[in-house]
Amino acid sequence: MEYKNLVVQREGPVAVVTLNRPDSGNALSLDLMRELEKAALAFREDTETRVVIITGAGRHFSVGVDLKDPEQALVRTSPLIARQRLFHLGPRMIRALREMDQVTIAAINGAAMGGAACIASALDFRIGSEDCLVGYPESGLAIPLSWVSLPLCVHLVGPARAKRWVMTSEKLGAGVLLQWGFLDEVVPPQELMESAGRMAAVYAARPPAAVQMIKRSVNALTTALDNAIMHMDSDQVLLAETSEDFMEAVQAFLEKREPDFG
Repeated sequence: MEYKNLVVQREGPVAVVTLNRPDSGNALSLDLMRELEKAALAFREDTETRVVIITGAGRHFSVGVDLKDPEQALVRTSPLIARQRLFHLGPRMIRALREMDQVTIAAINGAAMGGAACIASALDFRIGSEDCLVGYPESGLAIPLSWVSLPLCVHLVGPARAKRWVMTSEKLGAGVLLQWGFLDEVVPPQELMESAGRMAAVYAARPPAAVQMIKRSVNALTTALDNAIMHMDSDQVLLAETSEDFMEAVQAFLEKREPDFG
């Protein structure tokens, strides 16, 4: 399968999927999101690959949703039913990544913001470069964290830290991310992919059927209530976007000032 916004490379039992829009900081256009969902689903038929590493080309893992994507702008002016359908792409992509049979590793270089943090949280393990930054900016735009990703954040860092992180939109560095349990390892930037490869080799050497059974069982145990809680999270965002707070947040962003939520 060929992609415009991804590079997929395989070496033995390990595959590397690279978000490949470096000129835009690997911003998540709708086309890139569709390709990432398709790539994750394509691995369902792949019994040779045992580990998949996801990283970003260039300076950043991904700066988050592409606000300059023409299709995104079109979505905002579309009828509600069309907006709902397109809003479901994010949750579908995250579920596809989460449900991959292979062991998955995020190699986080530079920034991983918003939707990119959601992608990283959907994978099994996360290695970050010493200069990485991860954050959820959604609340600064007066919208809740969606893409079925709030529970994933809670599972990784705990409820109190998740509330603080998501409510305040803090951008956390590698040291705090490691301490909180979001990252499993922190390495110098130049060693990121080598370290991810070493971790991948450990899991690739294990018996694949047993490893994949363990992964599915742990995921089922820890996410049993996630869908029940988050089944309408896209609709919550659509509702929040009708609020005065959202209008103020967007206006403040355009005017490069702090929003006043009264």
